[in-house]
Amino acid sequence: MAANSNRRMSGKKGAQVGSGGQRRKGLEGKGPTPPAADRKGHKKNRVANAAAKQAARRPTSRTGGPRGKATSEMVVGRNPVVEALREGVPAITLYVQQFIDNDERVREALQLAGERGGIHLMEAPRPELDRMTNGLNHQGLVLQVPPYEYAHPEDLVAAAFDQGEDPLIVALDGVTDPRNLGAVVRSVSAFGGHGVVVPERRAAGMTAGAWKTSAGTAARTPVARATNLTRALEQYKKAGVTIVGLAADGEKEIGDLAALAGPVVIVVGSEGKGLSRLVGETCDHRVRIPMPGGAESLNAGVAAGVVLYEAARRRA
Repeated sequence: MAANSNRRMSGKKGAQVGSGGQRRKGLEGKGPTPPAADRKGHKKNRVANAAAKQAARRPTSRTGGPRGKATSEMVVGRNPVVEALREGVPAITLYVQQFIDNDERVREALQLAGERGGIHLMEAPRPELDRMTNGLNHQGLVLQVPPYEYAHPEDLVAAAFDQGEDPLIVALDGVTDPRNLGAVVRSVSAFGGHGVVVPERRAAGMTAGAWKTSAGTAARTPVARATNLTRALEQYKKAGVTIVGLAADGEKEIGDLAALAGPVVIVVGSEGKGLSRLVGETCDHRVRIPMPGGAESLNAGVAAGVVLYEAARRRA
């Protein structure tokens, strides 16, 4: 009888004695209670979510520049590093390879960095410099250049009006060579302009190459970056500034345009494609530079310099 009872009991479902703690998880705690702001449905949680949504709707900073976190630039190689230091390109750190051959260029780089002040001197093993430069031929010298702090396009006009002057600004449309940008910055500085505007995308930025070409004038001539160049030009028009685009088929020659004597933005397109359609349609005037020699076009730096000279002559 006892044996039959044991057989009936063994056929029952459910937990049995000696289950190995299979239900232990059901007895474990769930940890400390989260803060009220993190508990879904709690009043403080709703307040925190509303505050986050409101912050996301706020306008972004007026400071220009690319979206996301800006990164430093690395100038690599002995000659480029020395040239950058000679031209006053801003720098954070000069990295020098351990046990480097101390030639004339290395000595000059160290001397220039020391004389300027504010540049950290760091010694690093070759593998570390290889990693920093993604395997480029750094020759034992690497100069870290800080991200450029772009102005906002509206700041250029505001600065001119604050000085009691008519704005004289150059906007670049589709210019991708940093050397052209640097040349334009230099011309704007030479002829009393108030700054340069470049698009955020598909355009040259203020790299070390642009700094060098500007011959130091980038330190006192602001460059603004526009998320949308067409919209930036439309804002300038609302502020009473005339938009003048350079085009090979322009209706007038620059010498015939009286508007250059007043508040003006000069828009220069790329050497190959010229002005983009939307930018061209936004311009109040499209003018051409007479070229008796028969050249088809000028690069952006030269073209901007010619028109800036004419504007400065009319304002004198």
